[in-house]
Amino acid sequence: MTPPPRVAMFSAQQYDIQSFKQHPLYEQIDLTSFETSLGPKTVSLCQNFDVLCAFVNDCLDNSILHQLSDQGVKHIALRCAGFNNVDTAAAKELGLAVSRVPAYSPEAVAEHALALIMTLNRKTHKAYNRVREGNFNLNGLLGFTLHNKKVGIVGTGHIGAALARLLTGFGCEIYCYDPYPDDALIKQGVVYTSLETLFKECHIISLHCPLNEQSHHLINAESLASMRDGVMLINTSRGGLIDTHAVIEALKKHKIGYLGLDVYEMESELFFRDHSSEIIQDDVFERLQTFHNVLITGHQGFFTAEALDQIAEVTLQNILALNNGTADDSRFVVLPD
Repeated sequence: MTPPPRVAMFSAQQYDIQSFKQHPLYEQIDLTSFETSLGPKTVSLCQNFDVLCAFVNDCLDNSILHQLSDQGVKHIALRCAGFNNVDTAAAKELGLAVSRVPAYSPEAVAEHALALIMTLNRKTHKAYNRVREGNFNLNGLLGFTLHNKKVGIVGTGHIGAALARLLTGFGCEIYCYDPYPDDALIKQGVVYTSLETLFKECHIISLHCPLNEQSHHLINAESLASMRDGVMLINTSRGGLIDTHAVIEALKKHKIGYLGLDVYEMESELFFRDHSSEIIQDDVFERLQTFHNVLITGHQGFFTAEALDQIAEVTLQNILALNNGTADDSRFVVLPD
């Protein structure tokens, strides 16, 4: 009988561990969890494991992958859809399999993007605090009606398409950019256009594209200059899509009227940990926090019970499929011959 694969889970929170343990397939693996993230100082913990189970901010560059391979790891099982943190060329060269969870409750992230839009617009977070303090004054809480507003969605994969459907229900005019237009969205009245037109015309712009060499700092000084004054910018995708320094300058000049972020380019040193009793050393992040029209959440867009269940299920399926020789190409970024 084949022994169960030995799995090292990094960046493991209690909710991750619990969702895995609740799944029937959990009994078929031998899991060891580490709360710490994977990096140069922690890669040595992977000795004698078959599978590394990683998350969005774990480091999987060329050097780390070589060390993992030397230690006997055969499979990088990502608990996320994005794989920009993996040197896939190095993985292929080393014969390491890399799997992911292509789509886990896309509605979860889309709904969080909508929550950022609604909160920034109607300022419910500020109203909540005011009323708790006995302040019922409405000054400073003015919002706008979403109906008939032009919303630009950059990237119409599962999440972008879900947000387009949600905002269609609000009566918004939806403009999208994607190299591969979605025919179903077009039939629902969504308009595909150029990135330049989307930036120029839309009142709200939400990013839902992968991070790669072409999309890195897609939002920069030049693209910001082409946008409407007072534009609302939402990013629930990857922090590297935005040049944070350029965004800060645009906020100072009132070019950006509202900024909602669930991701941040340097988030690996901050997110998924409690820093409430510490002095945060990231001056750029702290500068963002000073703006009254900026709302930041800590990469929680995916964080629903349904999404955690799907992540656990698909990740376990990927681990066992490779172990049993039945791997599904659609879930593997790299699948050795």
